[in-house]
Amino acid sequence: MTIYDIAREAGVAASTVSRVINNKPGIKAETRKKVQDLLDKYNYTPDVAARGLVMQSTKMVGILIVDVRVAHHINSAFVIEQELTKRGYCSIIMSTGPEGENKTEYIRILEQRRVEGVILMGSMFATDQVKEAIQRHLAKVPVVIVNGYLDLPNVSGVLIDEDAGVGKCVDLLMGKGKEKLAFVLDQPSPANSRKQQGFCDAVLRHGKTKEDLLLYEAEESSLQGGYDTTVRILREHPDVQGIIYSIDLVAVGGIRAAHDLGVNVPEQLGIIGVDSSIYGEICMPKLTTLNNKLEEVSEIAAAILREGLEGKVQNKKLMMFSEIIERESS
Repeated sequence: MTIYDIAREAGVAASTVSRVINNKPGIKAETRKKVQDLLDKYNYTPDVAARGLVMQSTKMVGILIVDVRVAHHINSAFVIEQELTKRGYCSIIMSTGPEGENKTEYIRILEQRRVEGVILMGSMFATDQVKEAIQRHLAKVPVVIVNGYLDLPNVSGVLIDEDAGVGKCVDLLMGKGKEKLAFVLDQPSPANSRKQQGFCDAVLRHGKTKEDLLLYEAEESSLQGGYDTTVRILREHPDVQGIIYSIDLVAVGGIRAAHDLGVNVPEQLGIIGVDSSIYGEICMPKLTTLNNKLEEVSEIAAAILREGLEGKVQNKKLMMFSEIIERESS
């Protein structure tokens, strides 16, 4: 059933049906009711693609994630997708992988799909290669980076002060008498580099030296990666009293490793993660975590993108403040 079929049965012009569909004025009440009754009778649904061709609007938004399997990133994407759906936008969610060439290719694909706006999930998109790809393929559409920023006229970023937050985690453990601390990185990224720097700055602020900085990188961002790295730390430094992990998932692996090695958490070893995920709530003991407020950040990112889609000023750089959720592991 097309708009022309409806018009023929109602005995009106197709333009009249279109005005009813789009709730435009200038139509007699009885004509509007007659057309609307037919639209309801045949469950008429407008062809969004065809309307987009006429209006020069696709109502599509791209959401790129490095790894769609990462729970807190896909949860963030869900929040954004729901917010944009309320405004009539359809979201394309794609997983790019960490390689720069792949990110560039996916940005090119979004250009081909004629998206009207883009969300980039995570600091791993805040690179020169991505910046160049945006300039080449998406220079005329609003782009928002969650926990990252690129200095371009059409790009905005919502950042999280995870470096200061990790510093507060150091303060928490030190305040409980845990003087020898280690930091575990799950994978290289601008955000994780800031977390590690926050750890180093805080340890030095407490009067320690560079020799006291125990920095480790997990072989993989997983429970097993956290487990293996924690075993290594406790064997190389059996007197370590606290470990801060760059994400909760890896920290939960650390809790399991401590249990298997007979190290009591938190009495002998305080453990803290980052990102306030479900993993920290279901492990035993429950994990102390740095809440980076990703859901709130995602809502703000969606709001900024909506402003851009409405033609309002872009190139905003906002900062959110993290907070510690203290549970049993510290």
